[in-house]
Amino acid sequence: QLQLVESGGGLVQPGGSLRLSCAASGFALDVYTIGWFRLAPGKEREGVSCIFRSDGRTRYADSVKGRFTISRDIAKSTVYLQMNSLKPEDTAVYYCAAGGGSLLFRLCHSQYEYDYWGQGTQVTVSS
Repeated sequence: QLQLVESGGGLVQPGGSLRLSCAASGFALDVYTIGWFRLAPGKEREGVSCIFRSDGRTRYADSVKGRFTISRDIAKSTVYLQMNSLKPEDTAVYYCAAGGGSLLFRLCHSQYEYDYWGQGTQVTVSS
């Protein structure tokens, strides 16, 4: 059974850092593309970053480019989202999702391309 479990969220001051983890089970990370998404109150779910299954290419939303880094450890079946220089507007529930072989790299920012989702982890940036 394919499963995703996020961890690493919490409360951090503006300018601080957090590292989110997405532990995958039931599939290999070089077969499924992993995306990070976030949902803030009153807003639509936003694609934050993604890492493509076959070659590890990455994409970032403009709002996080230069501050967030996505990476993966295939042996540990875990994808990470390192978040630096956090801002209050980064406050949201962060979800990881997995998409299979039909997902194209140019569409990996779209939530509609993903089949499996984790339960989410809360990130709050506040002083």
